[in-house]
Amino acid sequence: MNGLKILVACEYSGTVRDAFIRAGHYAASCDLLPSESPLGDHYQGNVMDILDHGWDLMIAHPPCTHLAVSGARHFAAKQASGVQQEALAFVQQLLDAPIAKIALENPISIISSRICKPDQIIQPWQFGHGETKATCLWLKNLPKLTPTNIVDGREARVHRMPPSPDRWKLRSKTYQGIADAMAAQWC
Repeated sequence: MNGLKILVACEYSGTVRDAFIRAGHYAASCDLLPSESPLGDHYQGNVMDILDHGWDLMIAHPPCTHLAVSGARHFAAKQASGVQQEALAFVQQLLDAPIAKIALENPISIISSRICKPDQIIQPWQFGHGETKATCLWLKNLPKLTPTNIVDGREARVHRMPPSPDRWKLRSKTYQGIADAMAAQWC
């Protein structure tokens, strides 16, 4: 297969991986959870095990549980237990991976103050989804994403989701329009 060899780290849904596959590239996802999509290859395990497998591009979605400012009221306990420092160390390892092109995605978080500011902040409504959800991108050797379909009807639906066992999964899933823009613009 022609094209790039792409790793989508910390992705269980397959949304981003599958967008790159549809664009003609070899893409594999990696997560501690099994993939929800049967389309492409998925390594269920620690991404650190496969970072040095000759990837051309990595899109990483590290868990935001201990990083996002939406949970700032819990930061003191997270710092005391060491989980926040572990989460930041994981982010730094991803950013330092031996891969030429890297995009790291996370909501507004302490990555900005503890590691570095994001290169870009995007919104789903810039890519065809009528929702607000500020998403930061830290980019290495990649251009900023250009909006593809600016829409009206901007609501904070993700923020207002009712409690449920799968709420965290639903909130973390990448919007299809953003995944498609990544596949079209970063190859």
